[in-house]
Amino acid sequence: MKKMSKLEAVLWNIAFPGFSQLLMGHYIKGVLFVVLEFVMNVNSRFNQAIMYSFLGEIEKAEMVINYQWLMFYPCVYLFSMWDGYRSAMPADEKYSFLPFVFCAYFVTVGLMVSPKVTIFQVHPGPVFLPMLFLIPGLLIGFFIKFLLAAKLYTK
Repeated sequence: MKKMSKLEAVLWNIAFPGFSQLLMGHYIKGVLFVVLEFVMNVNSRFNQAIMYSFLGEIEKAEMVINYQWLMFYPCVYLFSMWDGYRSAMPADEKYSFLPFVFCAYFVTVGLMVSPKVTIFQVHPGPVFLPMLFLIPGLLIGFFIKFLLAAKLYTK
């Protein structure tokens, strides 16, 4: 089994969920994440929506996307990142799951509200709005992690 850094584990899973698990020799988990990502991606038509979004054709992206399938995506995607991170982190590290969990929550909410949200007269759509919702998820997750860790050290 290959040992990798936390950053490397997260970056491989950003590239494709399951890659860091495969590289670390966790083949069953790695294959499961790859298959889940593929099934969700194909059934939600996510790649087509990404293409339309980057071409500025947000309405087409909204037309092709299957929200029911895509709502699974943030949780599996971020859990895959967390699992890779967890496999590479020191055993005594506490609360590092919080940024991943809050990102999954916020990205899912961003996806759900994406048909209705316009920011400064720009409609970000089902790809870019969830990406923007990643930011408050990270901030809140790291803030709560900091609070819990500080409370732990003051006792």
